[in-house]
Amino acid sequence: MSRPRKNTVHWFRKGLRLHDNPALREGIQDSFSYRCIYILDPWFAGASQVGINKWRFLLECLEDLDKSLRQLGSRLFVIRGQPTEVFPKVFKEWNITHLSFEEDPEPFGKDRDASICSLATDCGVKTIIRTSHTLYKLEDVIKMNNSTHPLTYKRFLSVLAQMKPPPMPEETIKPDLIGHSVTPVTLDHDEKYGVLKLEELGFDIDGVHPVIFRGGESEALTRLYRHLERKAWVASFEKPKMSPQSLFPSQTGLSPYLRFGCLSPRLFYWKLRELYKKVKKGNEPPLALHGQLLWREFFYTVATNNPNFDTMIGNPMCVQIPWDRNPEALAKWAEGQTGFPWIDAIMVQLRQEGWIHHLARHSVACFLTRGDLWISWEEGMKVFDELLLDADWSVNAGTWMWLSCSSFFQQFFHCYCPVGFGKRADPSGNFVRHYLPVLKAFPTKYIYEPWLAPESVQKAARCIVGKDYPLPIVNHAVVSRTNLERIRQVFKRLTVKANLSIPRDLGSPIFKYTKGLTDVDVEASQAGIKAHPHTEEGTAH
Repeated sequence: MSRPRKNTVHWFRKGLRLHDNPALREGIQDSFSYRCIYILDPWFAGASQVGINKWRFLLECLEDLDKSLRQLGSRLFVIRGQPTEVFPKVFKEWNITHLSFEEDPEPFGKDRDASICSLATDCGVKTIIRTSHTLYKLEDVIKMNNSTHPLTYKRFLSVLAQMKPPPMPEETIKPDLIGHSVTPVTLDHDEKYGVLKLEELGFDIDGVHPVIFRGGESEALTRLYRHLERKAWVASFEKPKMSPQSLFPSQTGLSPYLRFGCLSPRLFYWKLRELYKKVKKGNEPPLALHGQLLWREFFYTVATNNPNFDTMIGNPMCVQIPWDRNPEALAKWAEGQTGFPWIDAIMVQLRQEGWIHHLARHSVACFLTRGDLWISWEEGMKVFDELLLDADWSVNAGTWMWLSCSSFFQQFFHCYCPVGFGKRADPSGNFVRHYLPVLKAFPTKYIYEPWLAPESVQKAARCIVGKDYPLPIVNHAVVSRTNLERIRQVFKRLTVKANLSIPRDLGSPIFKYTKGLTDVDVEASQAGIKAHPHTEEGTAH
């Protein structure tokens, strides 16, 4: 009795690429037919809080993927609906025997995939699931740590030191792998399965800003190799430098492509390693070279079995802090209307471009939470989830807990100054002038503190503070001291309750560059910016 023909469906979610896609490779291998699908729920698109820039990026990723599949004689099938409703239909209609997809390490994804695997089993369909969105199989990392989550970055690195390096990336899908396998495509494919347009998802595209990060694997690889051409940067990575230009997007930024899986983290890891050893003639690269990838891996690891990772209540990793509810202040922060030009310029950039520099992220996160407004990190996380191209569930929540001193990092006595920090990051004020044109005529002396400008200067600049640009939402010098005492009391109670001393360093490198430059006074930040050891201008951010 002959074996039934292998007919495969590969389900794209993240991992929107043909390089280093082991699940897709195994699904196609020895198959009679294969189809690559992406399931899009139009109702979710209209009802979700995901902004237009992220949707545009996703649709560009799908268009690029479809173009690459065309070169292999295949197509992408964009199917509208929900997975639990879609799969029984396609399994039957296409006589499917195998379903392949990349492992999703996040709790929601794992639950969804478990239900789809159960459904596939009921339909007699075998599932092929492989790890490629993370460097390691996260359960192996946890197992190596005595079957518990490593709760500090320092501990996480010590666990990785006991493990083999991440697997090498697998080859890009090419015609020789496909062999005689076919993708049945009908004449009405575009009508039935084509990539949707933003207008079809209900978005108003009038006034949408030009593309800064074009979505797709092709752009991701172009940026990667452009990034790797900077051999001098790789060779001197131990001494990264920041310039005001770093505050603007670069043509080597990779973080959105990692988030959507247009770029394999394993390919990035091994290409960096290979180039460093070539430039440094055999030396082992420093951990910091892979810092962005390892921080990403860390947050995925600590979040993978914690469905409450994105909330304060019910999250065992999160300090319970009595944050204020202030919808009006939250809205002003989100819209770039706080009256602090450094903060507002960052938030305007985020809304327009879907990206902000890591130091800018630290500044606005501190301002919203423990620094000035005392609003929960959960609210900031939601805004980033809507607007930030590279914000995914694990890294976004983990970073917000970290920067609000709710977890991972507890140097609560360091507070980013919304005036002094901006002055040090960009002394010219050109970043503020670019994103807040209302302030463009202000002298540099007042660009970060326009409320201090004499009336004559404001009139000359054609911007009256309090009328054309908001007055500061708070007195930073006062509220930052108040909030410092509030969070000090929170940690004091924790210390007493646990009969422990507050740790001076939980392994987070942030302490190394915030020390001495983020005081609670408005005149702080005079010590100068020291570069973050792993996310400075040359890296994927």
